[in-house]
Amino acid sequence: MLRPRYIPPDDIFPPNPWAFETVRYDARLARELTGQAETMFALSNGYLGIRGTVEEGTPVREAGTYLNGFYEHRPISYGEHAYGFPRVGQSILNCPNGTVLKLFVDDEPFVLPPAEILSYRRSLDLRAGTLNRDVRWVTATGKRLHMRTVRLVSLAQRHLAAIEFELTGEDADVEIAVSSELVNSQPLSADTTDPRLAEGFVGRVLHPTGTSAGGMRAMLSYRTRSSGMSLGCGMDHSVSSECPVLTELVCEDDFAAARFRCKLERNKPLRIRKYLSYHYGESSDHTEILFQTASTLDRAMRHGFERIRERQRSDVGRFWARADVTVESDNPRTQQTIRWNLFQLLQASERAEGHGIGARGLTGQTYEGHYFWDTEIYVLPFIIYTNPAIARSVLKFRYDMLDKARARARELGHRGATFPWRTINGDEASAYYAAGTAQYHINADIAYALRKYVEVTGDQEFLWNYGAEILIETARLWFDLGFFSDVKGGRFCINGVTGPDEYTALVNNNCFTNLMARENLRYAVQSVRALERLHPPLFEILVARTGLEPSELEQWHEASERMYLPYDGRLKIHPQDDDFLDLKRWDFATTPEDNYPLFLHYHPLNLYRSQVIKQADTVMAMFLLNEQFNHDEKRRNFEYYEALTTHDSSLSVCIQSIIANETGFKEKAIDYFDFAAAMDMSDIGGNMMHGAHIAAIGGTWLALVYGFAGLRDTAGQISFDPKLPETWSALNFVLTVRGQTLRIEIDRMSATYRLLNGEWVSFSHAGEECVLSSAEPILTRAFGPEQPLQ
Repeated sequence: MLRPRYIPPDDIFPPNPWAFETVRYDARLARELTGQAETMFALSNGYLGIRGTVEEGTPVREAGTYLNGFYEHRPISYGEHAYGFPRVGQSILNCPNGTVLKLFVDDEPFVLPPAEILSYRRSLDLRAGTLNRDVRWVTATGKRLHMRTVRLVSLAQRHLAAIEFELTGEDADVEIAVSSELVNSQPLSADTTDPRLAEGFVGRVLHPTGTSAGGMRAMLSYRTRSSGMSLGCGMDHSVSSECPVLTELVCEDDFAAARFRCKLERNKPLRIRKYLSYHYGESSDHTEILFQTASTLDRAMRHGFERIRERQRSDVGRFWARADVTVESDNPRTQQTIRWNLFQLLQASERAEGHGIGARGLTGQTYEGHYFWDTEIYVLPFIIYTNPAIARSVLKFRYDMLDKARARARELGHRGATFPWRTINGDEASAYYAAGTAQYHINADIAYALRKYVEVTGDQEFLWNYGAEILIETARLWFDLGFFSDVKGGRFCINGVTGPDEYTALVNNNCFTNLMARENLRYAVQSVRALERLHPPLFEILVARTGLEPSELEQWHEASERMYLPYDGRLKIHPQDDDFLDLKRWDFATTPEDNYPLFLHYHPLNLYRSQVIKQADTVMAMFLLNEQFNHDEKRRNFEYYEALTTHDSSLSVCIQSIIANETGFKEKAIDYFDFAAAMDMSDIGGNMMHGAHIAAIGGTWLALVYGFAGLRDTAGQISFDPKLPETWSALNFVLTVRGQTLRIEIDRMSATYRLLNGEWVSFSHAGEECVLSSAEPILTRAFGPEQPLQ
């Protein structure tokens, strides 16, 4: 079982249900946990992300300001190249850092480690959507000062970030200077021994195209050489103080600074409000991008910090109204952990319109800002049920990639479309094909998410105008990739693929892949036939656009009906693939604890030859396609594969928790959930310093709602079968289903369902059909002796 690398001490990190905060400064911990703190305190809105570095700029491990979809091409190097290997990848770029506000007191720089700290608090306020810091200290000459900062990345204005800096001399007058900076630093080289980390660039990446400066405003512009993107970034300030303040502005290609000097009189604070604007686009005219940057700053200056902060609190409040999950537990940190996780989902997605959602959101450069299957399988369910408009946007972004997916299929010799395993712009960026391109299941994952979105939201218009085309091209891929095998009695087989378990690669008939492909084929046939029946003009447009032949639907139907699924009659389990049970079991007993994750210590061939699993694979299929397995099959499969699974992927334990809960392993369910929820807060993977695990966080929500609340939504039919752990007394959350808002309140005696908004909604509770309406909006079902709450 995984182990936490760090357990936050309560006297420094108290378990506040509405904040993650540090209430005492510890120099040793601050030094050791600098990178982790930068991730913990990161702010983002889905478009703009800023890591939680301190304003004075040191100590720092990985300062980062990222824009979703802003990237440069990078060459992919191979020892031996082969046909179809991607030659160029994409990597998200670190933009100029505008969080720096360096303070000088009596000409000495303020930095925390040597200062004599009187009080300290740094808090990520989950209700306000702000990062706050409050520090009181004594200077070397015995003067007491009080500094307060508030930072936010705006949800209302996705190009805007803002910082309020306030400094007060408590017992004496003091000479101070503040340098507010916007700095473009060259990217750092990454540790190339860890394949998860971003590769560094050699040489300049952002090429200056012009600056603009005046008053207390400075703006910089750049262009990338290969991807051809233009970047504009700028800062502006407002200053207030009863003491005279001298100002100076410096602006160069890679550095801008607004400098403020004053003699700070006792108890007369200096307040600086700093506004940051980031824009990018494809225009080669730098004046255009600077105009956009200036427009954002103009609006921020008109609105002022207080109005921006109040709007932020209001926007975050609306998020909690539709997405909060509350748990009454004997562990006071559980609620804090859940809310921090949910807040990361807000930050990764709220203003991501027109883009995907990266594996680490915008909290770090790990995986180079790429979008994986993580989005569709682990993150989209949460967004579908809490913010359907953004879910639609994310799926539309996949549709916009369709032409590139078609081109990739042609390159690989396939019909239809092959969506990239990892990408920013739609081109495949995965260099290791065995654990990248071979994971064809991403096609079915996108189709699965599309179906869930349509069925839960009722957005048929999206299906007809965009989704049907995705389904046609993904179904074509499956029919082209597979074949009817005489050896398998005429069953449809899919060979040479990799499933979710990346420790078992290039196999025949991966159970997960075949099951998901079958669903993809079935849904394509169902949807296209429905479109032809219900909207003939749209059907004709689709046929013209895709060249669909009537015979294709029959072929896809036949392939789905004859899909081969591995099954072992002796063990009565579904083998992960045709040959998995013939492999030798991995010797876990002699594997040193320090050798996990295995992929950092063993050659892939050693892993491929063994029964050892990186993450849930067949178990994942049992969750996604729950209705296609009976209870006994689920239990046998779970028991067999659990013993072989290392959970070296952060995506694994959340799924294990759901299936453990469903199959009666109550203690394992809560153990797996605890590790999933604490993946970052306890740094279980040892790499949280490089960014938050957004998919694992999405999986935490899945474990709460699909696991302990027992939500199932097969074919859009909503059902609940709650199973709370022994250590919890209540679980409450909100879902949006076809425009209706439903609140679910579960305790140890009953489940109460409330229709908060809408006309009516139907669902089932433990097999009993239920209906809520505006006339009867509340329904409670007790857990009787015949149905105890597990």
